[in-house]
Amino acid sequence: MAIAGLFFDLGGTLFSYRNVARTNIPILIESVREMGVVADTDAIKKAYKVATKEVSHRYAEKSYYRHHDMFHEMYLRFYEILEADYDPDVHQRYHEIQQAALFACLEIKPDCIETLAALKAQGLYLSIVSNIDDDMLEPLVAREQLDRYLDHWTSSEAAQSCKPDRRFFDVALEKSGLEANQVLFVGDSPEHDIVGANNAGMRTVLITEHGLEPPLQTGKKAVDPDHTIQALAELIDLV
Repeated sequence: MAIAGLFFDLGGTLFSYRNVARTNIPILIESVREMGVVADTDAIKKAYKVATKEVSHRYAEKSYYRHHDMFHEMYLRFYEILEADYDPDVHQRYHEIQQAALFACLEIKPDCIETLAALKAQGLYLSIVSNIDDDMLEPLVAREQLDRYLDHWTSSEAAQSCKPDRRFFDVALEKSGLEANQVLFVGDSPEHDIVGANNAGMRTVLITEHGLEPPLQTGKKAVDPDHTIQALAELIDLV
């Protein structure tokens, strides 16, 4: 059956994660030192990596969670590894600074708008299906005026389901009125996007960005995507 619609992941797909680490690490260091912990940069990076791996593995077993809660648990574990005397006021300030910095550093990919416009001109149904909370998804859509091209956008918070859970994909399909085999799902996460969309009966496209690994992967065996691309503009010919 011909492709009638494309569902897109957000981070790593329409937006680049390239600036996230360089933005996040200095804020982490500042928050740790504000809690009175003496640790070098390498130790701080290692502790955050360990905390992220532990918590993301645990949350991968859940069919739904708010990302705010998952990241809060990551930070608690991070401070615990560093033997920090946890201060909720410091953490709250860090969280607010970090959220604002993350929002600012997520850059839309250079070919995103042009690609969405070209796909929309072909009469295709376009949607975002993202593992993200509403307080991040809605502002990003508004900032880049993506509503000009999208027929809908859905967060995991709104769906009460997180990829790769089947319910999220069913919610998106119900909104679109399309059958699963009419949809091409485009995402950067083998575990969340490709496995989940494949299980829902959609065709899949894995988008990669040179030098970057998608976040929150647990090493679970994935399935092969139907297509792999390095730029969103490749989708124009693909469909």
